[in-house]
Amino acid sequence: MAFGFSPKHVKEYDIENLDHNYFLVLAIEAALKLKWNVGFVSETGFIAYTMFSWASWGEEISIKIKDNKVYVKSEITGLQLIDWGKNKKNIEKLFLTIEDLKKVLTKEDIESKRIELKQKYFSKEKNSLNKPVSTTKSKITDFPSIFKPTDGYFATPILISLNTLIFLVMVTSGVNILLPEKQSIINWGANFRPLTLDGQWWRLFTACFIHIGIFHLLMNMYALLFIGLLLEPYLGKTRFFTAYLIAGIAASVTSLWWNNFTMISAGASGAIFGMYGVFLALLTTNLLDKSIKKPLLISIAVFVGYNILNGFKPNSGIDNAGHIGGLITGLIIGYAFIPSLKHDENTGIKFSTIGILTTVLLVSSVLIYKSLPNDFAIYETKLKKFAEIESMALEVYHLPKGTPNKVILSELKDRGIYYWNEDLKLVNSFEKLNLPRGIREKNRLLKKYCELRLKNYKLIYKAIKENTDRYTNQINKYNQKIEAIIKELTARP
Repeated sequence: MAFGFSPKHVKEYDIENLDHNYFLVLAIEAALKLKWNVGFVSETGFIAYTMFSWASWGEEISIKIKDNKVYVKSEITGLQLIDWGKNKKNIEKLFLTIEDLKKVLTKEDIESKRIELKQKYFSKEKNSLNKPVSTTKSKITDFPSIFKPTDGYFATPILISLNTLIFLVMVTSGVNILLPEKQSIINWGANFRPLTLDGQWWRLFTACFIHIGIFHLLMNMYALLFIGLLLEPYLGKTRFFTAYLIAGIAASVTSLWWNNFTMISAGASGAIFGMYGVFLALLTTNLLDKSIKKPLLISIAVFVGYNILNGFKPNSGIDNAGHIGGLITGLIIGYAFIPSLKHDENTGIKFSTIGILTTVLLVSSVLIYKSLPNDFAIYETKLKKFAEIESMALEVYHLPKGTPNKVILSELKDRGIYYWNEDLKLVNSFEKLNLPRGIREKNRLLKKYCELRLKNYKLIYKAIKENTDRYTNQINKYNQKIEAIIKELTARP
């Protein structure tokens, strides 16, 4: 059982007396008999992909013949960290099938099949879209190599390094490495609707590089590493950078549009889902070698589907809107890139496509941003107005001793009762705003507070006007209830 990034099993065999061409034909025939997808055939070996099933997860099997030796490798193409012995079984099945074929195939059969294979595979056009999955993955030899830009793996390590560096700076500044406080994440640039819509539009970008704890970062960077190794060799660094940033911002805009005021959105997952969307789009075309399309298409579709469905669980805390927004944007980007990928030598098509996509993103993002009402900001403004009116309504309590009753009655009626009615109208207007449950509960208490103040003022007015003490007990009860509400409101965040 192999464990690690892209688990694999490697075996070396001697073929001393066997002709290389004879063995190559036998191995390819064995792979076909096992119903593997064969591709990337050369005179010294080939690469095949198993069918996706319970017994197999679309592993890549490569065979290379050199100096009377056969080097065989079976490697996971998906995101699994453990192969549960699948790679070893693939190699064992291959050589058992080769031994069986030796008994039934004659030299004439082998020669006929060799000619047939040469016509079918060897004439294939070699270009950047016709390469095995393991080409770039083989560059990850140790942990430091994850962060080292190389040919075909340039944008991905830079993005991984940038996300990691920002997280390390956050931790160094005092942010909790496991479970950061919400305010810490907001302070570092998370996408938080009340602030993002209050002129802090840059959070749509910065949120793509902020992570909520070390495990959040590790999961996202593993997913980015995997898709980067698969996709960047096909797109190139410019398209990869562009797709990543466009999908990330689109995911932030989708989250802003969909979620309420309590959601704090942060992390690279929206952009990463976008990259998976790009790859899914390419896998549905004829651009990539057919031998790798089906196993990768199923593997990535399962990964995306599982994570999207998991995000629909109640109280998951997952920003599924951002994931879906990034994924759909990635699909659009992937299909938009097809003309420039078909004519990779034409830089005009590539950069015009990038320009159009960027323009469409910016224009649509601005339109959505401008169209979204910032109910929380409206609420905050009204709440400040409430406090100002409340202060004027309470001025009657600050009248100097010895103030004539006539003046007190005027203050109670013309200012106190009037302003409490104005505050009550203001609180009632809060019901039209889209606000979280906690704030709505606070507003319910504020309404009750205003109603009690009104009843209290009216009763005080009546007591002073009638020059009587018979309302004192009722006034005291109102005051007790008012104090209780003030304490409850003060205790709320």
